[in-house]
Amino acid sequence: MSEREPLRPLSTSQREALEEATAAYQGQLTADVARYLLGRGIEKQEADTYRLGVVSDPYPGHSKYRGMLAIPYLDKHGQALSIRFRCLEEHKCRDFWHGKYNTIEGEQARCFNIGAIFRAGDELHVTEGEFDAVILNKIGLPAVAFPGSDNFKSRHRRMLAGFSRIWVWGDPDDAGAKFTNKISRALRQAKGLRLRDGDVTDTYMAGGEQALLDILREGKPNQ
Repeated sequence: MSEREPLRPLSTSQREALEEATAAYQGQLTADVARYLLGRGIEKQEADTYRLGVVSDPYPGHSKYRGMLAIPYLDKHGQALSIRFRCLEEHKCRDFWHGKYNTIEGEQARCFNIGAIFRAGDELHVTEGEFDAVILNKIGLPAVAFPGSDNFKSRHRRMLAGFSRIWVWGDPDDAGAKFTNKISRALRQAKGLRLRDGDVTDTYMAGGEQALLDILREGKPNQ
């Protein structure tokens, strides 16, 4: 999809199929995967809120994602608009003809957790990873995610234009710098924050909520 191509609305049948699959995968969440999520700071409350699940019994077209974590992209009412899949195996994913994160072919780039846009005040937080956005919301910072700079489109700039400040939590690597720079160029109110010891989730697991709040405080010394 090109940078300026508008988002195509889902048909009723597409919405119904996505909702059915999301509900099924949510019900298939295993104890092992719940422990995996807990190791990333995501407790049962967050897993339920974001409707995380496991593809144990794949729906049509999802067979290649069997055993993967299902990460639904929900609308502001909590209904599924899309599903992304994360491989949970400790192997080189490319050797098995899939990526660590996988999107259904032809799927449009979407914003994760768009409900935060409606719940936020004047400020919004933006991350690269879905789990990072979950962690920020968990500590009271309304956050959305775009999985990489290529998934931030011009329509997303319009979506975020009404906020007085956009805080960008790019990962501390080259891809993260590209992500932060792209959003900062697109939105004059955007400002990147300096993560040093891994991404948002890594920082939270190492230092808890306070470590993230300290980084945010560093980013606004004059406020």
